[in-house]
Amino acid sequence: MKTKRVRLLALTALLAILVSACSSTPTQSESSGTAANSEGPPAPATSSTLGSTTTSVVSTTAAVSSQTSQIAPIPPSWLSPVGKIGTEPTVVVPSGSPPTQLESSDLIVGSGPAVTASDTVTVQYIGYSWTYRQPFDSSWSRGQPATFGLSQVIKGWSEGLVGMQVGGRRELIIPPSLGYGASPPTTKIASNDTLIFIVDLVKID
Repeated sequence: MKTKRVRLLALTALLAILVSACSSTPTQSESSGTAANSEGPPAPATSSTLGSTTTSVVSTTAAVSSQTSQIAPIPPSWLSPVGKIGTEPTVVVPSGSPPTQLESSDLIVGSGPAVTASDTVTVQYIGYSWTYRQPFDSSWSRGQPATFGLSQVIKGWSEGLVGMQVGGRRELIIPPSLGYGASPPTTKIASNDTLIFIVDLVKID
């Protein structure tokens, strides 16, 4: 009887040791949780999310690029007189229907650096309304050139001036979709008006 009791006590002690050992060993899920909270390489879910974000950014960039307008040369019969750099140009407003796309031609080709879409430029310019056939804005009338970033202006400028070289003179004919549309900033421009600009590129800042 005594022997059985001793064996029972020994078995009870062994079970207690096994229970203690099991409770001190982390489970697989606990180990995974600890690893996930530590610093190190991102988990696969995070990598997948980053990949999706990258794809989205690439798609957005492609969409923006596809929206760049086609630029056509101004027909020779519509071109304004070449004039001379340093003097206010004469603008010719053609008769008939205006173009539906951006048109751009160099009256004088510059010899300096070429403009990129991210540049800030200093220019002399004059702008005419196709509808009213009168000027609505001119740096010449203010007596000094204007400086601005190409991201701060109407799309007809930001696209139409790219590639122009310092020291040059360029004429732009801008449809309303790339100008002020139905909400012009002045009564000197009609709603959905086509704009004509002659721009002298003084420098790239």
